[in-house]
Amino acid sequence: MSYQTLFLQQSYRDCTKQYEEILHNPNLPLWDYVVLTASNEAQAQAYRAQISYRLKHQMLPEKTHYAVLPDPDGKRVGSGGATLNVLRYIREHAAGKQSLAAVPHDAVQGDGAAESRQFVSAQPGEAACHAFDGKRILVIHSGGDSKRVPQYSACGKLFSPVPRILPNGRRSTLFDEFMIAMCGVAARMNAGMLVCSGDVLLLFNPLQIDFYGKGAAALSIKEPAEIGKNHGVYRRDREGNVGGFLHKKTVEQLHEMGAVDEHGHVDIDTGAVMMSVDLLNSLYSLIDTEEKFAACVNEQARLSFYADFLYPLASDSTLEQYYQETPEGEFTLELRACREKIWAALHPYQMKLIRMSPAAFIHFGTTRELLHLMTEGMEQFTHLGWQARINTNSQEKSYGAGNSYISLRADVGAGSYIEDSYLHHGTVVGERCVISGVTLDGQSVPADTVLHGLKLQDGRFVVRMYGVCDNPKEAALFGKEIGEPLWTAAVYPIRNTIQEAVSATLRAYEDGFPTLEDGISLKDSFNQADVTAILPWQDKLEDKVKIESLLEAIDKKDNLHEAVKVFNGEINARVIRQLCGLAEKLDEQELFEFSRKIRIYYALSCLTKQDKYLDLCLDTIRNAILVGAVAGLSYDPTAKMEQEEVVVRLPVRVNWGGGWSDTPPYCMEHGGTVLNAAVKLDGQNPVEAVVKKIPGNQIVLASADSGAEQAFSEISQLQDSSNPYDPFALHKAALIACGIIPYREQISVEEVTKNLGSGLYLSTQVIHIPRGSGLGTSSILAGACVKAIYRMLGKELSQEELYNRVLCMEQIMSTGGGWQDQVGGLAPGIKMVTSDAAIVQEIGCSPCSISTETLQELNERFCLIYSGQRRLARNLLRDIVSRYVSGNPDTVEVLYEIQRIAVLMRFELEKGNVDGFAQLLNQHWELSRRLDGGCTNTCIDMIFSSVEDLIDGKMICGAGGGGFLQVILKKGVTVEQVQKRLREVFQDSGVEVWRCSLVG
Repeated sequence: MSYQTLFLQQSYRDCTKQYEEILHNPNLPLWDYVVLTASNEAQAQAYRAQISYRLKHQMLPEKTHYAVLPDPDGKRVGSGGATLNVLRYIREHAAGKQSLAAVPHDAVQGDGAAESRQFVSAQPGEAACHAFDGKRILVIHSGGDSKRVPQYSACGKLFSPVPRILPNGRRSTLFDEFMIAMCGVAARMNAGMLVCSGDVLLLFNPLQIDFYGKGAAALSIKEPAEIGKNHGVYRRDREGNVGGFLHKKTVEQLHEMGAVDEHGHVDIDTGAVMMSVDLLNSLYSLIDTEEKFAACVNEQARLSFYADFLYPLASDSTLEQYYQETPEGEFTLELRACREKIWAALHPYQMKLIRMSPAAFIHFGTTRELLHLMTEGMEQFTHLGWQARINTNSQEKSYGAGNSYISLRADVGAGSYIEDSYLHHGTVVGERCVISGVTLDGQSVPADTVLHGLKLQDGRFVVRMYGVCDNPKEAALFGKEIGEPLWTAAVYPIRNTIQEAVSATLRAYEDGFPTLEDGISLKDSFNQADVTAILPWQDKLEDKVKIESLLEAIDKKDNLHEAVKVFNGEINARVIRQLCGLAEKLDEQELFEFSRKIRIYYALSCLTKQDKYLDLCLDTIRNAILVGAVAGLSYDPTAKMEQEEVVVRLPVRVNWGGGWSDTPPYCMEHGGTVLNAAVKLDGQNPVEAVVKKIPGNQIVLASADSGAEQAFSEISQLQDSSNPYDPFALHKAALIACGIIPYREQISVEEVTKNLGSGLYLSTQVIHIPRGSGLGTSSILAGACVKAIYRMLGKELSQEELYNRVLCMEQIMSTGGGWQDQVGGLAPGIKMVTSDAAIVQEIGCSPCSISTETLQELNERFCLIYSGQRRLARNLLRDIVSRYVSGNPDTVEVLYEIQRIAVLMRFELEKGNVDGFAQLLNQHWELSRRLDGGCTNTCIDMIFSSVEDLIDGKMICGAGGGGFLQVILKKGVTVEQVQKRLREVFQDSGVEVWRCSLVG
C-alpha cells in the first residue's frame, strides 16, 4: 500500500471517528445548516424522507438545521438558481418564516412529507440582515434526474448506496459519506458556505483546509494531466488564487496554459467551493426583492453555479469572455442580463485555490461505471473498508451485492451487481447485470442488462430494463434503434405487483420493446415514482437479509453473540414478530427444527435484553424432553399393591469424566459420554425409598430428611409437582411417572386407592448426607422411588425403562438436568454411560472391565472430602445451557474435550493405570473450571492446596462450588493422613474425609 493510500485510509478513518464524536457531542463545531437541492417536489420529498429516517436513527447531528429545496415551481432553474434559492431560504428562516422545506427533527418515517416547523425570532428584521453571520452552511447540489444511472433517479444519486457499513451497522450512501467527509471542514472556517456537487465523493484530509478570509476558495486535488484532460482544471495565478478555468483540455493544451506542475499534475476542480459571508451577502443582493429573485431564478436564465458564479471570481477572467461561457441551458437575453449583474457583484472578490494532496475523488457517473465500481473495481477501495458484499446472505465472490437476499439456488453471473433485491431459487442472472429493487422468482435475465423496479404513486409497479451500456439520452435500446431517446420512450408495462411487472417487462424484451399505449418511460416513471416506498422496501430487505444471516449462523451453531451483531444492537418489532412466528412454527420433536427454535429464542433474548425469550428457549428444551418422556405415560387403573411394604436402598454416584455432556440440549444434539461410579458411604447405600400399604383412601407422602409428612385427598394437589420448594414434588412426580395417578386427567384419590386395593404411603430419605452434596442424590432418590413403586406393583422394569421413568420425573418436576446421576446410582460399579444425538435419549450403560487388583487399589486410594458447604445448581444449569446454546466456543470445546477424557479414563482404568487415571482427573478439573468458574472457591482451593502433597488427582463432585470433593491419594498415603491434615487446617469446621467404597 502506497503512502498516499495510507494517508487517505487514515484520513477516512479520522473523519468517521470525528463524525461519531459529533453525533454524541453537539458542542463540537458542526454545520448550522445542511441544505440539499432537488429537481422537483417529488424528489425533495424523497430526500426529506431519507433525512427524517437518519434523524430518527440518530445518524445525523441533531443541532443542525436540515432543509431540502426543490427548484421553485418545478422549473429547472440551474445549479446557480438553486444556490440563490438556498440563500433566500436561509434569510427567510432567520426572519422566522415557516417553511415546508425544513426537515423537522421529530419527523417520523412515513409518507416522506415534511411537516411545517415553527421558527421564532425576537427581531426578525435584524436577524434577517445578519442571516449568514457566524453560520456554517453546507449545500449539496443534488437536483439532477440521474439520466446516466436511471436506477437512482427516484431516490436521487445522492442517496445511492456506497458499499461500506457505517459504524451503526447500516449501509452507507453518498449522502452519508458527504456528511462524514465534510464534518471536519466546519471547524476549518469561521462562517460561510461550502457548496458541493452531489455526485462526487471527495477523499481528503480536512486539516489541509483553512478558510477564514473574504471571497471564495476552490477545493482542488492533484491528479496526472492525463486524468485532468477529462475534467475541469484550475489554473493558479501568482498570488495563489484561481486564475482561470480549463474545461476538458488536451494534455498539450494544459501544458501550454501553464496548468501542469513539475510532477506532471494538475489541480482538478472537485466541484467543492467555499464562500465567505461577505460574498454570500453580495450574492443575496441580487435577489433581495421578489422582482430580483424572479429575474435571476427562472428557466430562461438557468444560472449555473460553476459557469456563472465561479468564472467572475477568477483573476484572469474578462466580462467579454464571461458572456461567452457555455451556459447550463441556452444563451438567452435573461441570462446575459443576469451575468452583467453577477459580474458586478462577484468580480471584486478573489477565489483562493486550496490544493489538497494526497486526495482523490470518486465520480458516480454512468451505469457502466457503477457496475465496474461495485465489482472488479472494488479492489481500489478496500482500504476504505468498502466491500463487494454488504448486508447480503451471499458470500459468492464473483459478483457484488448490497442489501439483497439471494437464494443459494439462484445463479448469478460473474461481474453482476445486485442491490435492494430478493432473488428466489431458480432465478438466473446473466453476467455483468445490474439488478435493483426487484423480486425475481425463477426468471432469467440476459447478460449485460439493467433491471430496476419502481413503485408508482398509484400503487402499481414498473420494471425498467435496458442495457448496461445504453445511454438513455440516445434513441437506442439493447443496440436497437428506437424512435425517440430511451429516456422518453414509453416501452415499459405497468402492473399491479412487482412480480407481474418483472414478467411483463421480460416479455416486452423478448418482443423487442414495442412502444405501448399504456406504457411508461424512464422519465415518467421517475416523475411518478412513489418515493415513500423506497425506504420501507430497503428496510424490509435489510431485515430479511439480517434474519437469514442469523438463521444461517444458527443452523451452523455459530457463536450467537457474534451472529446477532448483524443487527448492530437494534431490532425492530417487525423482525421480532417474524422470528417469533418462525420459531412458533418449528416442530421441537424434529431435531433440526428443535435446534433452530431454541437458538432463535436465545438470539431474541440477546437482541431484546428480555429474559422472557431465554425462558422460551429453556421451556422449549424442557417441553421437547417432556413430550418424549411422557409419550408412553398413562394412568394404569389395573395396578395393584402386591406387597405390604417395599424398601429400596441405592448407592450415590461419583462423576469422573464427561459430566455436563449428558445435559440437554447438548446430549440431544451431540449425544453424551460419561464415566461414573456407584459408591457406598460407610459401607451403606444411603438413598432410600419406602412404599407401603396403609388403610383408608388416602395417599400419604413423607420426607424423612425434612420431617415433612402430608396426607392427600385431592388429586389436583398430587398432580402439582413443578414447585421446587414443595418437599413432596419428587414423590408426586414418581406417582405420575409410574402410572399410579394420571398426569392431567381428573380422577378422585378415592378411586385411585380403590383400584390399588389400599391407601399408599411413600417415604424418602437420604441418610446422613447433607443437601447439595454433588453426589446425585436427588436423581438417585427418584430412581429409588420408581424401583420401589414398580416392585410394589409387581411389575418388571428394564434398566432403560427405569432411566426413562426417572428422566420423565425430572421433567415433570421442571428440574432439568441430565441422565448420568440416576444411572450412576441405579447401575452398579464403574461404567461408561452414553447416548446418541436424538430428542428422545436412549441411554446405553457399559460396565468397565476392571481387574480385582485395580478395583482394590482404587478403593485404597480414592476418598471423598466434604467441603463443609453446599451449592444450589438451578441457576448454574441455566447458565451452562445458555452458553452452550449461544455457541460459546470455549463452552462447546470443553463439552467435547471432557468426553474425550472420559473415554481415556476408561482406557487407563481397564489397563490398571490408576496414576494415569489420576492425571486425567486433574485435566478434567481444569476443564471444569473453564466451563464454570463457580465450581470452585477459596475454600475448595484451600482444601485441595492443603493436601496437595498427599494426592495425585482431584476433582469436584457434581457441579462443584460446595458439597463433596474427590481425590486420588498418592501410593502409600492413607485416608487417616488426609483426615489429620484437614483437621490441622480446618479443625471442626466440617471439612473432613468421608469413608467410601466403590460398588462392584
